[in-house]
Amino acid sequence: MFPPVHLPLRSSGSLAAAAALYLLSASPGLLAQVDPATEADHAAIIRNWDDESFQRGKRLYDAICITCHGNLTQAGSLPTSRPFWLEPFKNGADPFSIYKTLTTGFGQMPAWPWLTPELRYDVIHYIREEFVKPHNPDAYFATTPEYLAGLPKGSGFVRSRETEEFERGPKWKRMQFGPAWFWTLEVERGNIAQKGIAVRLDRGPGGISRGNVWMLYDHDTMRAATAWTGDEFVDWKGIAFDGSHGTHTSIVGEKLFVNPPGPGWAKPGTRDFADNRPLDKAGTPYGPLDRDWAHYKGAYLSGDRMVIEYTVGGTRVREMPALEQSGSATVVSRSLNIGARERELFLRLAPVTTPVALAGQSECELIEAGGFHVLRVPAANQSTAVKVLLADGTNDQAANAVQVLAMVASPAADLSALIRGGPAHWPEEITVAGETRDDGGPFAVDVIPVPNMADNPWNAWMRPGGFDFFAGGDTAALCTWNGDVWLVKGLAGDLQEVRWRRIASGLFQPLGLKIVDGVIHVTCRDQIARLHDLNGDEEIDWIESFNSDHQVTEHFHEFAMGLQTDAAGNFYYAKGARHAKTELVPHHGTLIRVSRDGSTSEILANGFRAPNGVCLNPDGTFFVTDQEGNWHPKNRLNLVQRGGFYGNMWSYGAPASESDDAMEKPLVWITNEMDRSPGEMLWVTSDAWGPLKGSLLNLSYGTGDIFLVPHETVDGQIQGGVIRMPIERFPTGVMRGRWHPTNGHLYAAGMFAWAGNQQQDGGFYRVRYTGKPLHVPLKLHARKGAMEITWSDPIAPEAATRQGVFTVKTWDLVRAQRYGSKHHNEREREVTRVELSADRRTTTLHLPDLGPTRGMEIHCELPTGDGTVERTIHNSIYAQASP
Repeated sequence: MFPPVHLPLRSSGSLAAAAALYLLSASPGLLAQVDPATEADHAAIIRNWDDESFQRGKRLYDAICITCHGNLTQAGSLPTSRPFWLEPFKNGADPFSIYKTLTTGFGQMPAWPWLTPELRYDVIHYIREEFVKPHNPDAYFATTPEYLAGLPKGSGFVRSRETEEFERGPKWKRMQFGPAWFWTLEVERGNIAQKGIAVRLDRGPGGISRGNVWMLYDHDTMRAATAWTGDEFVDWKGIAFDGSHGTHTSIVGEKLFVNPPGPGWAKPGTRDFADNRPLDKAGTPYGPLDRDWAHYKGAYLSGDRMVIEYTVGGTRVREMPALEQSGSATVVSRSLNIGARERELFLRLAPVTTPVALAGQSECELIEAGGFHVLRVPAANQSTAVKVLLADGTNDQAANAVQVLAMVASPAADLSALIRGGPAHWPEEITVAGETRDDGGPFAVDVIPVPNMADNPWNAWMRPGGFDFFAGGDTAALCTWNGDVWLVKGLAGDLQEVRWRRIASGLFQPLGLKIVDGVIHVTCRDQIARLHDLNGDEEIDWIESFNSDHQVTEHFHEFAMGLQTDAAGNFYYAKGARHAKTELVPHHGTLIRVSRDGSTSEILANGFRAPNGVCLNPDGTFFVTDQEGNWHPKNRLNLVQRGGFYGNMWSYGAPASESDDAMEKPLVWITNEMDRSPGEMLWVTSDAWGPLKGSLLNLSYGTGDIFLVPHETVDGQIQGGVIRMPIERFPTGVMRGRWHPTNGHLYAAGMFAWAGNQQQDGGFYRVRYTGKPLHVPLKLHARKGAMEITWSDPIAPEAATRQGVFTVKTWDLVRAQRYGSKHHNEREREVTRVELSADRRTTTLHLPDLGPTRGMEIHCELPTGDGTVERTIHNSIYAQASP
């Protein structure tokens, strides 16, 4: 088993609100479980319930529980979670039973052992009095003296679970990013930079979030959306920070100027700033401008400075924002190097109420148009350098400050000196020793330690979202959900000296990574970024936008996931739909192909809800997993073909018909108890995995397992099932896997964010096949009246004669607009006879009344000659072959 990590316990007394923040940022896997019956005087806590405990419970509920359970006015994001005001409790309604559920977990409800017993009881008190007693009185349990007298007395004191980790504060605020940050940021109501690039302008340690002055661009439209000042960077709302659903991040502080959504540059050859982008279904323009208008090319980093490169028409523009003056009148600048051009160009700068001036002499001029200061750039057969100064229009001193600085500030610089690489931000390497293990089973799992917050000097939140190997396999690149990319060296051998080096930060939720010709490509929500080290110090200096066709809205759930390439060099990733909302833009809920040169994107298939990655098949088709939700009664493993629709009516391009016949059926519907959230699939291509070569695997974010996926095609329809591999469960979700190019072992990485059983922040592992017997099904074959299972190893003869070796049940699912489906018509199926093949590798289960079914469980207590192994298969049957 993976060993628990014990952290020092500290005295109680922290505020419940702070505990809630800790809960949202802590790693539950780091905390040891205890017996809930011995840690507290339960009756004393319940007797002392009062308004203060009610208010603490309310703060906890609003910070944590509401996400899944909702409240009286807001539906929860996980409709299978109990609405306490409507339904009975699943695991006991009395306070102590609810307390045990919070402490040890139940079903999809994770454990909350990191909260003090008092805080657990606080939220129980709030739930009972706010929801159950007034709205669901039949579920309200009266705490009589007799009941309280029967509760465990505990040790007479309450033991706190706040730790040193808690004392440091929320992880998202502690993390030090680089000098710039790619993210969707709201400027003000109705004004969102969907593909924001925030740049810190003041100097100092700690990265962008430790600054006081910033500039925000939107690379969809190449506008400078705003510049602002303050003691706080952003509000840190969002799924990747505080875990909140239905929120997005906003800037905070005082704005110097605000430009509205729309093009930053007039359409080349005109003075027209009208936004001609297509409209989403809410009537809002979306996506990037046409490439012949403006096209974002990428960003260079040189120390604390960033140079943004793009084109306007055919003209190359390089731009650097900077702070010219702070204090009583803050002044910022935009230095532009504009290439030769055949026609004049116009750049919108700021509303006319904003003090604006040009530094020094320039062939460019300031004009006013449509209520804005506009920079007119005349046609020229050589490059032009110009610096624009901007200040706060609400500050009486700002206009004077801008005019003075226009005379004394340094002129626009030649930015070419800043696009060759600069000093490293993170020169340190972190060396860790891996743990190689072998428990005597068919697989050995080696741990590649991830330098979590306590182990890296930048408090980087390490939740891996993708990785790939460089040639030779000793070094990999790994990205994390909060925006980092790391080099990991020493992976090919005994793992005793694994070296981690942070090479990039601030990317937009990267959840896929592929190395092509030695160059790192990363799937972000706003682009596929191609990363370049320009000066040989192993740190990224040029974040090239390989493709930025991505259609981004502020919705929290529309992740861009996975990154694979085909033999022709094309790239593939999956794009999520909105959670519990209808689609807005064509990319919502799709599989997308990007051409080898990054110049075009194409939607290949739709109907997805939360597709967690892409698997390419040898025949040019794909496997894409998807999650239970609206229109998805359970999780799906999908064989995807061009033009297919895969069930989610709230993805873009869904058919008019809601009929099940209008969608492609999944290989299998996976019920929650088996895998609550599938990750990426991959084929076993390695000889090192012996008899499993050629098999299909599915990685699980939800349960931290690796599943084997035996399947077949009957009458043109793929069908099959999943079985948990005999591999110890990982302490975090695993969702990305790669085969090592030389040793052939499987390397897997993943993370936890929400709605998963395995809640360690993240992890990186190597899985080795040891050659021991596997006893797993390699093939499933459904035929009329029988089910054939072909095993990896011989089965003992008594499998055919002993009663109860195989038990079978089936159930139905109902696909509808509502979230998920319960099991309908669940029933046991009689196994009348079992046959064992001559080679003892195929068992035939005779099931006379078996027909097509969306849900089926085959539970096996397999005699092997050396004992008994337990295996459980969940599968779907759509067609049955003739006997």
